[in-house]
Amino acid sequence: MSRTWQGGVPPPPRALGPGDWLRVAIRGGAIVAALLVCFPLLLLLRVPERLIFGLNRPWTPHITQAVCRLACRVLGLRRERRGVPMTGPGAYVVNHVSWLDIFVLNAGKRLYFVAKSEVAGWPGIGWLARGTGTVFIARDARAAPAQTRLFEDRLRAGHRLLFFPEGTSTDGLRVLPFRTTLFQAFLSERLRDVVQVQPVSLVYHAPEGAAPGFYGWWGEMALGPAILSVLAAPRQGRVEVIYHPPLRVADFPDRKALAAAAEAAVRAGFEAARAR
Repeated sequence: MSRTWQGGVPPPPRALGPGDWLRVAIRGGAIVAALLVCFPLLLLLRVPERLIFGLNRPWTPHITQAVCRLACRVLGLRRERRGVPMTGPGAYVVNHVSWLDIFVLNAGKRLYFVAKSEVAGWPGIGWLARGTGTVFIARDARAAPAQTRLFEDRLRAGHRLLFFPEGTSTDGLRVLPFRTTLFQAFLSERLRDVVQVQPVSLVYHAPEGAAPGFYGWWGEMALGPAILSVLAAPRQGRVEVIYHPPLRVADFPDRKALAAAAEAAVRAGFEAARAR
């Protein structure tokens, strides 16, 4: 999960004028205000929620979802859902494009991200990720058994996990080959016969007149300018979230077969949406 896709040359950040900075202040201020109100509330509710329900979280995910829906509305980014999200225990596997993916995917469903352990230490973002229940994965083979048990406990508690098998974000114009390592956890004895994996294609369409990879975040692009670019945009584009039929883990002999089927579904949905 540590790779950084280096394909192509990221565009230089554009200079922002007074109107751009006004949009940044209005949109960014509204999102920050929502976080300052809702995140402390989430942390307060998490205490009795943990005492009463343990790993189950019947209250706090609604707060996360509400903030993410508000963020998309404030930005003016239109979300279009296609297909039907699965019911029952399981995980979503999605192609990774942008820092915006967190807001777009959380706005649509109550879920928990799987992220590399380094994210926990990122200023601000790590704090939010820990508070919202992100599952952190270490890049150490010795940690695999403990991580499998963590997956098992979270999935059997009814959590729906989401991870990005490409291991990196891109310019949003392609789907990279899926890495198979994390799929192994779903084949454990406790999960194999009870969980599903649902492939999801995430397809961003740039604002009119903008570069096709406008929403992508990749290579050596700094996070700050990437966020400012989206906040400052006079108009926004749209994003399609395409849910494909869930895959029964028990139908696959190993992690490579499961990952290949998931990748094929995500890639086909992505290419079809880009061609429309």
